[in-house]
Amino acid sequence: MNPQVSIIMGSTSDLPVMEKAAKVLNDLQIPFEINALSAHRTPEQVEVFAKGAKERGIKVIIAAAGMAAHLCGVIASMTTLPVIGVPIKASLDGMDALLAIVQMPPGIPVATVGINGAQNAGILAAQMLAVGDEEIAEKLVQFKEDLKTKIVKANEELSQVKYDYKTN
Repeated sequence: MNPQVSIIMGSTSDLPVMEKAAKVLNDLQIPFEINALSAHRTPEQVEVFAKGAKERGIKVIIAAAGMAAHLCGVIASMTTLPVIGVPIKASLDGMDALLAIVQMPPGIPVATVGINGAQNAGILAAQMLAVGDEEIAEKLVQFKEDLKTKIVKANEELSQVKYDYKTN
């Protein structure tokens, strides 16, 4: 089994957030890998990873970064693969990471999800893959249907909650 998605984080301290992307990919049966690479502490390894990802079969990269948040953009500058940035709430409520990732210079795009939004990054990666993979597309249809079912069920449960002045 060869990975199609690579989840990269600047530090293993980001794993509690990034596990949400891993869970989505795992549930959709999309092979992935997880590695820690730092744009500042291991720049040579980041370059080797980014420049070699496509030939290893990687199709989408999910990169997490907090604080200085350079990892996503550095990777995007070295590959033509789509990069999804996940800003990590490490300082300044994650706004520093969000702005660093979303404000990329022309020609170096990074698709960016919300702060700590690894679940959406996993879903977005799956949607990118689904463009050319009907099996993944079908799994995403079911995933979306399951979301609807979950809300309908939650609403039914809310209807059972009683208050003196609740009208529904």
